[in-house]
Amino acid sequence: MTNTLHRYSEHYAIEPKVDPEPVQDDYIVFAMSTRGVNDDNLVEKYRKFLRLALKYNPVNIGDATKGGILRPRQDLNPTAHWRRDQHPDPEQVIAGIDGHTTVAAVFDNYEAMRKFVDDLKTADLGISINISAPMDDALHCCQETGITRHSVEYSIGFRGRLDKLPERTTLELSTMCGHGMVSASFARKMTEWVKENRRTPDEAARYMARFCICGVFNITRAQRILKQACNLKG
Repeated sequence: MTNTLHRYSEHYAIEPKVDPEPVQDDYIVFAMSTRGVNDDNLVEKYRKFLRLALKYNPVNIGDATKGGILRPRQDLNPTAHWRRDQHPDPEQVIAGIDGHTTVAAVFDNYEAMRKFVDDLKTADLGISINISAPMDDALHCCQETGITRHSVEYSIGFRGRLDKLPERTTLELSTMCGHGMVSASFARKMTEWVKENRRTPDEAARYMARFCICGVFNITRAQRILKQACNLKG
């Protein structure tokens, strides 16, 4: 089970307003172990997992207990948030792993995910690997890399008072943090600021990514969503 099952997309909406394109820029690969079963030398296994991922330029990597490549800092006051260093630090993520956690890598294209999974098969780390992606792509990846898929889990979407949900753009952005650390109000605010030219899509996407504690917020996808919502080119 993974919280990334609930990433909202218009493509999977119950009653989409238009004929949406399938998701083609959001692929997540997790690694996790079971206490007392396959957790020997676990820190080094997790670090190798993430170093293999870096070969294929992930848009984010994360340690579920400490965060992703962009993180909050407690030594800065709130006014520094808008002018702070925005460069990602993957080595901080890797060096910070110190025990039981879940690690993940996020890619913005299928081929990078497939090559990474192929490397993981060769590395044979002895821990569980979970692919969170459109089901057809996940199956295709397993077939291409010669892996027998163990199981499948999927989200049946939202049910109930759907009129209480935020609008599509806000849902697409906020649900990229499955733990709910990117609030709907924050996602809406960032969208409005991009529309007002107060922030670029890149800046707004990186601001939101800092609050996703497990590091699975897809910065590239967030940039695309913001550009589309604000009718920006590129």
